[in-house]
Amino acid sequence: MNIVKYPDRKDWVSLLERPHRDASELRETVKTVLDRIQEDGDAAVKEFEQKFDKVQLESLAVSEAEMQEAEGLVSPDLADALKLAHSNIEKFHASQKFNSAKVEVAPGVVCWQKSVPIEKVGLYIPGGTAPLFSTVLMLATPAKIAGCKEIVLCTPPNREGKVHPAILVAARIAGVNKIFKAGGVQAIGAMAYGTESVPKVSKIFGPGNQFVMAAKQQVSLHEVAIDMPAGPSEVAVVADDTANPVFVAADLLSQAEHGIDSQSIMITTSEDMAAKVNAEVERQLALLPRKEIAEKSLQYSKLIIVKDIDEAVDITNEYAPEHLILAVGDYSKFAERVVNAGSVFLGNYSCESAGDYASGTNHTLPTSGYAKAYSGVNLDSFCRKITFQELTAQGIQSIGRAVELMAEAEELDAHKNAMTVRLESIIK
Repeated sequence: MNIVKYPDRKDWVSLLERPHRDASELRETVKTVLDRIQEDGDAAVKEFEQKFDKVQLESLAVSEAEMQEAEGLVSPDLADALKLAHSNIEKFHASQKFNSAKVEVAPGVVCWQKSVPIEKVGLYIPGGTAPLFSTVLMLATPAKIAGCKEIVLCTPPNREGKVHPAILVAARIAGVNKIFKAGGVQAIGAMAYGTESVPKVSKIFGPGNQFVMAAKQQVSLHEVAIDMPAGPSEVAVVADDTANPVFVAADLLSQAEHGIDSQSIMITTSEDMAAKVNAEVERQLALLPRKEIAEKSLQYSKLIIVKDIDEAVDITNEYAPEHLILAVGDYSKFAERVVNAGSVFLGNYSCESAGDYASGTNHTLPTSGYAKAYSGVNLDSFCRKITFQELTAQGIQSIGRAVELMAEAEELDAHKNAMTVRLESIIK
């Protein structure tokens, strides 16, 4: 990995830059696919599946027979692991349920909110270099708790036209309604526009590569809402002399194996720790089955040595990582100063893998610095808040004159009159 010693603050932005493709190239490629999906529906999806996933599909929908076949292909141990993870995810997200209260803001003026589930949601589950069946649980579980009526899932099939059985079993456990064989941009387009087979949804969730991210952003301009503009995955590990270099290296590599455009960053106050972690990364890398992917990812990864813990805090908040591991002695004190991060893992034993699978927190998180403005997926992601207000005659008297004055100052006479006629009716 690249070791950077004591970088000047003015260089932090360029130092922390994420790997990225030419945006104009992405936009054009994605637009071409989306336009075809919108025009030709299922036929275009099948055509792009043949082009990109190298599979000829008769039907996009996963059948009940395929669901039952999948259950026989997943080992009992893995099925039990999926159920354990689902249980923890369900418990954590159920705790986020919204409790509304009516508030009398002024005499006769009562306001409140109601939480309403999004009726139709679409879940995109990557299945290219790794079948992310864990993401099924992370998205479908809160969708089900929220009360979404229709949960549509799209995921790329293999070259035999089959979806990974663990994805299907996870979908069954979490209560997904409809599953379709479609990957990448064509999946996003199918859920955004609707096709003969794939229902149009109101909001699309799920991680993906830069093409998927670009597709989600494009369809969000006119067609649907999206969870967040998430792209390639990333981790930052802050380590001091109390860190375990074996653990830190394992965490960096667990991120690097996601894909060639993933990024792993280590921030430390210790040159000795940086050297130990670097050596340990090389040792563990040689043992990985996905060594080639991790190696390419590590080209974008860095071990950054900073002067003190204050700089470590500041550079971490500047980076705004998707995942942040605090392998430091006083991690609680450090955590209080974290303001930009998707999900934070405290102490040497809290590995990112726990959150990725079974601790209960959600692993669909903002990347590319979007943690400065976005939250990770949570129960509220699948809900809308509708506000209500009720005014009595007393309420009109409480705020009526203020409304008239404000409307008049904005030169919106009809607004003023809507209140004036009510005030006059009370006086009469």
